[in-house]
Amino acid sequence: MAWVIQQLREAMPFGLQPRYRFRDHDGIYGDEVSQFLVGTGIEEIKTACRSPWQNPFVERFGATLRRELLNQVIILKEEHLKGLLKEFIEEDYHLARPHQGLDGDPPFPAAKPRPVTAASRLVSIPVVGGLHHRYVRVAA
Repeated sequence: MAWVIQQLREAMPFGLQPRYRFRDHDGIYGDEVSQFLVGTGIEEIKTACRSPWQNPFVERFGATLRRELLNQVIILKEEHLKGLLKEFIEEDYHLARPHQGLDGDPPFPAAKPRPVTAASRLVSIPVVGGLHHRYVRVAA
C-alpha cells in the first residue's frame, strides 16, 4: 500500500490534485490509501464489488491499450513505454481509430474529406513503428 500512496503522490503534484478519486475494490488499496486521500482533500468514490461495468470508459480503454499495443510489443525501458503510449494515443487512438460510441468517428477527426473528383492515391502513414497505420488520400 505504501507503493500505491507513493504513486498517487507522484501523479498528483501539490495544488493539482483532483477533487475525486474513482476506484474499485482492488486489494492494493487499504485503509492507509483512504486515509491518505482524506488528508489530501480528495473524495474517494468506490465502485460496487465485482462491477467493472461501473467504470466502462477506463475498462474499455485499458482493454484496447492492452490488445492493440502492449500485447504486440516488447517494452525495453520506461522511456520506450512512454514514447509508445504517447504515439499510440496521439497519432492513432485519438486521430484515426474508429470509436463505437462516436458512430465510428475518432475523438478528434480530421476535416471531412471531400469527394474524390480527380485522380488520387491512398497513402499509408505508419504509426507506432508500423504496428498501426493511418490512411490519407492525396492528389496523384
